[in-house]
Parts: sequence; structure tokens; C-alpha cells
Amino acid sequence: MIRTKLSVMMFLQFFIWGAWYTTIAVYMTNHGMERLTYWPYTVNPIAAIVAPFFLGLVADRYFATEKVLGLLHVLGGFILCAVPRFTASPTTFILLLLAYNLCYMPTLGLANSLAFHHIQSQEQQFPLIRVFGTIGWIVAGLFISLVLGPLIGSVAERTAWPLYTSGIASVLLGVFAFTLPHTPPPGRGQRVSLRSIAGLDAFAQIGDRPFYVFITASLLLCIPLAVYYNFTQLFLGAAGVAKIAATQTLGQMSETIFMLLMPLMFLRLGVKKMLMLGMAAWVLRYALFALAAPGAIFWLIALGILLHGPCYDFFFVTGQIYVDKKSTPAVRGQAQGFLVLVTYGVGMLIGAQIAGRVYNRFLSGPEATALTLDQWAHFWWLPAGFAAAVLVFFALSFKAERATPAP
Repeated sequence: MIRTKLSVMMFLQFFIWGAWYTTIAVYMTNHGMERLTYWPYTVNPIAAIVAPFFLGLVADRYFATEKVLGLLHVLGGFILCAVPRFTASPTTFILLLLAYNLCYMPTLGLANSLAFHHIQSQEQQFPLIRVFGTIGWIVAGLFISLVLGPLIGSVAERTAWPLYTSGIASVLLGVFAFTLPHTPPPGRGQRVSLRSIAGLDAFAQIGDRPFYVFITASLLLCIPLAVYYNFTQLFLGAAGVAKIAATQTLGQMSETIFMLLMPLMFLRLGVKKMLMLGMAAWVLRYALFALAAPGAIFWLIALGILLHGPCYDFFFVTGQIYVDKKSTPAVRGQAQGFLVLVTYGVGMLIGAQIAGRVYNRFLSGPEATALTLDQWAHFWWLPAGFAAAVLVFFALSFKAERATPAP
């Protein structure tokens, strides 16, 4: 029963994110904000940077995890439903997205720490629960393109309906969260300090050379990751793909398969090889996009999207498990929050700003609203090269801990 509830939680958690995150750039482009599409992918990581402070101060110390999760989702849902009313005021539009993300991003760490609290084997059980999050993202994309579109008689990605869909789902998850198993604050009664709130106590407790290398590589890899989330939806539109959200779910379908294979692959490959395969998949994905762009070769684009399975699972889910195994129960929430800060926070923030400015430089003039296919080809080689450099750095620097021999 507990695993079922945790699976439903993960499904809704990522359904919410998938419904708006993969469509917002298309929506903004169709409402006169084509040069501002990187701002949702900037306010999102700003919220991720704030999240560990919230987790360390509130969730780990004073209130039950499930109650904080519920309140944040209810509040965030109402904010998100208000966002489309302000398309004529881009500043207000973006500030409301920031307010929403300040509610949502802490819930990533909360959901992970809640799930880890109620399972016994991270490697064997967590992937089987987390996979429902991937399924939720898939269902969101298919729902938007294949259900909402025909219902409203329009291309749903260009309308406000994905935002409304996410908002309604967020309220539903908020209500459901209050039925989740009780998860008391693990840090109750501990001294409050800026170091602990920021996750630095957890960083100091679990930190060693391999961990520092992992954290550095995670931050750097999230710079090209921001390019994918922001600009793949626009690239698909330029390549003539009509059902953009549904097409992007190919990546999550692949992610589902690889998530189910992760327990076996952990045993055979270990942490370092899993992480390296994830980074190599990012290099290959962007190279495929670059090769496909001039002729809008759909099968190459689809193959690049399908690589999202190893891209995400082998690096990010492996990283979550790696951090949890190095943590103690008292700092589990802080450690997961710190990982969110580094990856979805600092890394994605840097990546969104760099990618947005590079994209705007590629636009051929002040009146241009989109890149040509030839421009897309040059654009995609940049994150491919960056991801390759991160892979080389990690391969040369990371040394996995040896298992302690049995007595």
C-alpha cells in the first residue's frame, strides 16, 4: 500500500512538471515573447537554489514532510493557473512563474526524501517507484498533444491549457499528499545554522574527493542540459513536427525502460560507468540533433530524443542514489536538497542564461522569431562539445569507492 502511494506521488509530481515545462517556450513564442523563452528556465533554477534553504529550515526540522509537500503543491497550483492572464505583461508573467517554481522546486527533494524514508533498498526499490514519475511525464505530453489538442481544436502547446493542466494536477497532488505515510522531520531539535540550512553540513559529512568530482561534473553537465529543455521544443517546431509535446515523450518512454533496467545495471556496471554512460549519451544526443537539422531528418531527431533514457537515468537518478547512500538519515533531506541546488539550481541557471543569449545571437536580425535549420545545426554542436569536455573530466578524475570486504 505504501509503495502504491509513493508511486502515485511520483506520477503526479512529474506529470505537473512535464505538462508545462516542455511547452512553455512554444506558448511564449506564440504570444510575442520569442526572445524571452529562456526566462522560465532561469527562474526554475533560481527556485532550485532557494529550495535547500527551505528544506533544511522547514522540512527537516519542524514539520512532517507530507504536510509541507501538500501545502506547497496546493499553493503552487493556484499560482500557475493565474500565469496565462498576464501574457501582455512579460515581467509579471515571468515573476509569477518564479513564484510558482519557488513552491514547486522544494517538492523534488521532499518527494525523494519521503520515498527514501519508507523503503529499505535504494538501488532495488527506488527505481521502481521513481519510474512512475517518468510515466507521469509521458502521460502529460500525450494528453496535451493527443487529447487536449483535438478537444480545443487547436495546437494545444500554443495555448494556456498546458499551464491550466499543471495547475489543476498540482492542487490534486497537494490534497493527496496529506494521505501519504507520516514522515517526521529527521532534524527536529537540532541546532539551526546557515551551514545546515544550505546543506553544507551534509556536504561536509559526506564529502570526499570522489563526491567533489561528482558534484562538479553534475553542475557542469546541467549547463548543456538547460539547452535541451528550453530549445528542443522550438527545434521540433522548426523541423515541421506538429505534436511537439507527444514527440518529446519518446524520451520518457526510453527513460522508463532504462529505469527498470537500472537495478541490474547497477550490479554489473557500478556507479562510475553508469555516470559515464549518462554523460556520453548527452554528447551523442546533441550530435544527432546537429546532423539532423539541415534536412530536418526526423528519425535522427527521434533517436536523439530516445537517448533521454540513459541521459537522465544513468546520470541523474544514479546521482540521487549515490548521494543517498553516502548520507545519514539526519542529513538525507539536506543532501538531496544540496544536489537539487547544484544541478537544477546553479547548473541550470548558468545554462539557461548562456543558452538564451547564444540563441538570440543566432537569430538573424531584430525581426527574426526563429532559427533556420542550418542555424540549428551550428547551435547544437555547442552543447555537444561542452558535454564531451565534462565526460573527459569525469572519466579522468572520478575514482569510485571500493566496497569494504566482508569480515
